[in-house]
Order: sequence, then structure tokens, then C-alpha cells
Amino acid sequence: MAGGSTVGSAADGRRQDYPGRLTLFVFMASLVAATGGLIFGYDIGISGGVTSMDPFLSKFFPSVYRRQQEADDSNQYCKFDSQLLTMFTSSLYLAALVASLFAASVTRVAGRKWSMFVGGVTFLAGCALNGAAQNVAMLMLGRVLLGVGVGFANQSVPVYLSEMAPARMRGMLNNGFQLMITLGILGANLINYGTDKISGGWGWRLSLALAAVPAAIITVGSLFLPDTPNSLLERGKPDDARRMLRRVRGTDDVDAEYRDLAAASEASSAVERPWRDILRRRYRPQLVMAVAIPLLQQLTGINVIMFYAPVLFKTLGFGGSASLMSAVITGVVNLAATLVSVFTVDRLGRRVLFLQGGAQMFASQVTVGALIGAKLGWSGVAEIPAGYAAAVVVMMCVYVAGFAWSWGPLGWLVPSEVMPLEVRPAGQSITVAANMLMTFIVAQAFLPMLCRLKFVLFFFFAAWVAAMTLFVALFVPETKGVPIEDMANVWKAHWYWKRFVADHDAPTRADIEMGNSLVKN
Repeated sequence: MAGGSTVGSAADGRRQDYPGRLTLFVFMASLVAATGGLIFGYDIGISGGVTSMDPFLSKFFPSVYRRQQEADDSNQYCKFDSQLLTMFTSSLYLAALVASLFAASVTRVAGRKWSMFVGGVTFLAGCALNGAAQNVAMLMLGRVLLGVGVGFANQSVPVYLSEMAPARMRGMLNNGFQLMITLGILGANLINYGTDKISGGWGWRLSLALAAVPAAIITVGSLFLPDTPNSLLERGKPDDARRMLRRVRGTDDVDAEYRDLAAASEASSAVERPWRDILRRRYRPQLVMAVAIPLLQQLTGINVIMFYAPVLFKTLGFGGSASLMSAVITGVVNLAATLVSVFTVDRLGRRVLFLQGGAQMFASQVTVGALIGAKLGWSGVAEIPAGYAAAVVVMMCVYVAGFAWSWGPLGWLVPSEVMPLEVRPAGQSITVAANMLMTFIVAQAFLPMLCRLKFVLFFFFAAWVAAMTLFVALFVPETKGVPIEDMANVWKAHWYWKRFVADHDAPTRADIEMGNSLVKN
């Protein structure tokens, strides 16, 4: 949503302010909506933990369990290589991919809050199946339901947060989604560490079933969320939209912002096929961001670190509990670094965090690969001293910190804030689908690649980090403080994207005030 920010006017180059402030009402609504990230984060953290627990492996993946129990002189790189095991983890992301495409229609027709509700309810059903699983089929079905929940939540929450927030604080509030993801990861890591110590071998059931807690929070919370003014206008409720805008801005002086929203809504209502229209040339910059940023986010290698962290640390020679504690440590770093992003993204801007984080991730990935390669070599057979393994953990924490204040939150923030209203639900669905597709591919390929590429795998991800940092430097414009409805002017001023955005695609202030915002081919 536009509001509360200075931005260059398309008409005369002056700076425009929308009156308003961050109200307690908006803060609480954004906080509740952001809890949708808890379910995604909890699943990322819990998956790697339970797949490193011996009772879980012996019940569902006995071949992996037997390989793990072999003599210590076996190849450390390949001890967890199992397509069935990785399918347990990555099946969720295929389901989320498909669900996110359907979620776009629900988000546009029924509103953002009801997509969150559907996501929460479906995730609850998946929790019940996973916690009570008796065979791999039950596990997989539960994972599919969890994936549907994640797909709906990830499609609707970033859009909701971007629309509710004043533009000058949009980065901070939208990054609340990533903050909740990191809280979910840390909570899952702590729970895994505790349930691993339960005698009787049923601790993994508790780990999986407790995913119902974050699911219940977003399910119940979504029922009390207000609709965004954008969504109300989109669904033909202008009076309700104006009243909501006054409430979320804490002022009656909302006429200028309301006119912008109404013009955007008029353009949105003229778009009957957003999935087709988003392929038009005028939306090329936004489409590239919707696809490239989530794809590249996963090619940092972060999710394989986070949901395979206990497995990876066990491969490096840590004991079972020690590997879970190492995952807790990286989870704490992830949370702390995400807080850094929350409080700096609207001051430093998106590009500074992208570029600094990319440089930090590149250096740490290369160092981790060198440390592992120097000790395990190509054979994967070696005793790893505790101090040496601790050095690997430290460098992984440096890597996680770099991700958590750059590509982690910004990978969700930037695609959601650059989309015009008329294609916003479709655009966010594409973002989620691209993210989930690449997450599935990387998750499914990580353990086989670790077995075959060995320590070179970390150099592989480092090369991608270098490429994506160059992509940001050349093609990602700064969007700090720019109201969403004025975002076309950002593309018009960019050295490359301006060739795709004609003058009539960046409406002037006079155009907006006259309501002359029509969809052009």
C-alpha cells in the first residue's frame, strides 16, 4: 500500500508525502499476519532434526539407519544419501508450489486473510497425520498437506504485509515474515534437541505434532485480521476501503492516498486474466524479479544448511545431540541477524543489504568448503577434531548471518512490493512457486550432490552467490520508501528496465488525480 513516505512525483519530480503513521492497529495486524511464517520456519527446522534421530530413521528409513551405524571409517559424505529420505523433506515444496498457484485466486476473490486461514487449517491436518504416522505413506501425505498450508500462507502473508504498511516502514513490517520464519526454525531446533533425549524413541512424534502450535496461531489469528484497503477496493467495497484506510493510517487526511489506491484498483478491475497479462512486456521487470529472486534465494544453499544442519553436522563428526545443538546455534544466529535486517532495511535500503550479504556469504561458503575439503578430502574418511569442527560451525554461522540480513528477508520483500495491484496475487504466486520449485530441486539434490561432489558442493553454491550478487548490482533497483502504486517510476528510471516501461505505464500525479489509470497493452 502507498503511504507514509516520500517519493518522487511522476509529474514534476517533487517529493510527495502521504499523511499517516504506524498505528498500533497496523502493528498488531502485521504481527498476527507475520506468524504465517512460523509454520514455514518450523517445518524447515524440524525436518532436518527428525531425520537425524535414530528411532525415526530405523522406523521409516532403515537402509539409511544401517548405513549410519557402519564403522566410522566409512565415507562421511554419503552416509545419508537416500532419495526416499530427501523426498520426505522435499515433497512439501512440490505441494506448496501447486497450492500457491490456486492461492492467487482465493487471495484476489476472497481476500488475503482467508488464504491465511486455509493455509493454517490444512497445515493442522498435516501435523495430525505426521505425528500419528505409522508408515512412509502417512508421512508423505502429511507432508503434502503441510505443503498446501505453506503455499497458501507464503502467497498471502507478504502481500498482506506490504499492503498494510506505510511505505517508509514497509521493509521493517514485511521483514516480520522472515523474522517469524527464523523464530520457527529456532523453536524447532530447540524442540528437536529436547525430544531427542526422550526415552522410548517417540520424541520424533512430538517434534512433528508440535507443528500444530504455530498452525493454530495463524489459523485463529487470521479470523481476527482486518482486510487491507487494497483488497476491499479490489472486491468492490470503496466505502469500507476508505474507512479502513483512515483506521490503518490513524488520520482522516487520506484523500491523496485513497485516490492512488482507487486508480490502481481501476486498473486492476480492467485486468480479467492476470496470469496472461503479467506476461506482457510492460510487466517484464516485475516478472523477472518474481522468478529470479526466489530462484536465486534457494541457490544460496541456505535451506539445505537449515533443514539438513543436524545431518550435515553429524556428517562432520558431531554426535547426535551435539549436531542438534549446533543447529540450535545457527538458529540463534539466524534470528539475531534477521533482527538486524528488520531495523536497517528502511534506513540502509535493499541494495546495500543484498550486496553486503552476498559478499559475506561468498567468503564464508568458500571457507567452509576449504575447511571440509582439507580434512575429509575426496575420500570422506577422517577423524575431525572438535576444534576443527567448531571452526566449521563458526563459518556456517557467518554464512547464515549474511543470508539472514539480506537474501532471507529481501527475497520475500522485494517481489511482493514491486508488483502493481492488478497482477499482485498472480505475481506473488509466481514468486512462491519459483521459490518452492527451486527449494524442492535443491533439497532433493543436496545429499546426492554431497555424496558425489563432496566438499566442492560448497564452492558450487559460492559460485551462485557470486552470480546473484552481480545480478543485484546490475538489475535490482532501490525500492526503499517508494509507495507501491508509484513503483512504475522506479523501473522507468532504471538503466535497463526503462526500455520495457513506456511513459504511460508510469502515471503522472495529474493522471492519478483524474482517475485516468487504464491498462495499456
